[in-house]
Amino acid sequence: MFVATDTRDWARVVACFTPEVLFDMSSLSGQPAARTAASDIASGWETGLAGIDAIHHQAGNYLVTLESDTAATAFCYATATHYRKEEGIRAFVGSYDVHLTRAGDQWLIDSFRFNVKYVA
Repeated sequence: MFVATDTRDWARVVACFTPEVLFDMSSLSGQPAARTAASDIASGWETGLAGIDAIHHQAGNYLVTLESDTAATAFCYATATHYRKEEGIRAFVGSYDVHLTRAGDQWLIDSFRFNVKYVA
């Protein structure tokens, strides 16, 4: 999902999610978590990132818990940098809590929460 976002492959972003996702960016936006269509998430990111010259996500320190054959949780630390030629770099630092569900041979994100630590 991060690579697809960085390359602006919005169809691939949508394909990483279930059709509807419990989407929570409240730590950054102040908006409460809501069930959101995957296509709306990708569309929002496409619009929001349109003026950014380069995007880079870096994630690591994954902690994955397999709940069953069809459900898992994942936690990771992550940074996202947005670069604009006129303004320089803006960095978003935090962590993600993700829930995944298996559909056939794919694991899809059905819950996605960003926990901001700071923005610089």
